[in-house]
Amino acid sequence: MPVNAGFEDSQSQSSSEEAPSLPINELFYSLQGEGELAGTPTVFIRTSGCNLRCWFCDSYHTSWEPTHAWMSLDEILAEVKDFEQATHVVVTGGEPLIHDDCEILLKRLSEQGYHTTVETNGTVYRDTAIDLASISPKLESSNPTAEKDPSGDGDWEDRHDQRRLDIEVLGDLLETYNSQLKFVVTGPDDLPEIQSLVDRVRRETQADIDSDEILLMPQGTTREELDEVRNQVAELALEYGYRYTPRLHVDLWEDAPGT
Repeated sequence: MPVNAGFEDSQSQSSSEEAPSLPINELFYSLQGEGELAGTPTVFIRTSGCNLRCWFCDSYHTSWEPTHAWMSLDEILAEVKDFEQATHVVVTGGEPLIHDDCEILLKRLSEQGYHTTVETNGTVYRDTAIDLASISPKLESSNPTAEKDPSGDGDWEDRHDQRRLDIEVLGDLLETYNSQLKFVVTGPDDLPEIQSLVDRVRRETQADIDSDEILLMPQGTTREELDEVRNQVAELALEYGYRYTPRLHVDLWEDAPGT
C-alpha cells in the first residue's frame, strides 16, 4: 500500500474529489492484536490524520509524521474483498472518524456482510454502521510534554490536552454502539484517573458501562517495552476488576508496518 503524501492536521477532513475517498496510510490483513477480538483474522484499513498527538503513539506515521495515498471507497472495498477469508474489518488510524467519508465506508462494509470495528479516541461521533466501537480515551499521561514530545518542540501539549476528552461524545458512542473502553496504561498512577473518568461518564451520561467492558492495555511498541509493564498492568486489572488486553501484534511483530 503506497504512502506518498503529507497530511495537515484537522478536526474534520474529507476528500475534495467528487468520488468518496479517504487518505489511506496502509491496508493489510493480519490478526487483531487488542481487545475482546484479539486473535481474530482481520483486514485493517488505516486512515491518516489525527486530532490528537499522544507521545507514545504506535502509529506515528498517521499523526506525528502522517503519510497517505488517497483511495476511492470503491478501491478500498475491492482490496478488502481480495482477502477472501476475512469477515472482520477494523477501520483505524490516526483517528478515522475525523473523515466524513468514513461514515459511507462503514455503511458499505456492513452492507457487504463484514463485521466492523472502529478504533477511535472517543472525541468524534458518527452515525454509521459500527459493530464494535473500540474507544481509547486518552489520559493525562498521554500528553506530549516538552520532554516527551517526539517532534522536540512541545507545540502540541496544550492542543492535545484540551482535545483529548469529550464526555458528551464518549456518552454518545457508548450509548449507541456495542463498545469497549480500552485504556493505554503507563503505570499505577493512571488508575485513579481511569476510575474518575468512568464514574464521570456514568454520572453525566446515560451510558451503562460494565467493568468487563473496561480494558487495561500496557503501553509499549516493542516487546522490551511491554515486558517492563505488562505484569504490572495485569495485576492492576485483577486489583480493580477490569479486563487485561494484550498487544498481540507487538508480541509477534513489534511495530512493523502492515501487522
